[in-house]
Amino acid sequence: MITTIFFDIGGVLLTDGWGHDSRRAAAEKFGLDWDEYSDRHEKVAHAIEINRMTLEHYLDRAIFYRPRPFTREEFREFIFAQSQPKPDSLKVVEELAESKRHFMATLNNEILELNIYRIEKFGLRSCFPGFFSSCFLGLRKPDEAIYRMVMQITQRTPEECLFIDDREVNLECPRELGIKTILFTDAAQLRAQLVAEGVPVSLS
Repeated sequence: MITTIFFDIGGVLLTDGWGHDSRRAAAEKFGLDWDEYSDRHEKVAHAIEINRMTLEHYLDRAIFYRPRPFTREEFREFIFAQSQPKPDSLKVVEELAESKRHFMATLNNEILELNIYRIEKFGLRSCFPGFFSSCFLGLRKPDEAIYRMVMQITQRTPEECLFIDDREVNLECPRELGIKTILFTDAAQLRAQLVAEGVPVSLS
């Protein structure tokens, strides 16, 4: 029986926080050289997602290492503006939270400042009592260690847990550990697969 459900945030409940598409849009809007920016981002992506680098330091390294015709505040505002809700997915989460049948938490990779903003902006605390984010744990998916740590913190066995993510690579280690998984595509598919796993939700 499933007692615990973990949700990814970006790509499942909300749009990606600062994913490839958002960075590509930023490069176009602000006239950045995509290859140069992409290379600089990749060099610090791990550090910023496990909170070894602040957002301000990231901007220093990836964007403002030379003069720009736009301000730091303009770029920061663009970053935060990329976060949008997925209403149908959030409705599923709200139904599950209201039923009080399962312990629910998030399990995601995120920049600290953006993670806190998204939790508050989209009212995620009303549904989730726990947030297992890379910036809090110092580990990130798909590293097996983050899934093991979450099992230890929650004192759950893998067999009673279900993890939902929109990327197959993030589901491979949990599956190997014995955690049930759902590869998210849309809210309707999520509802159907939850029912198939014995989690009672409506199919509409």
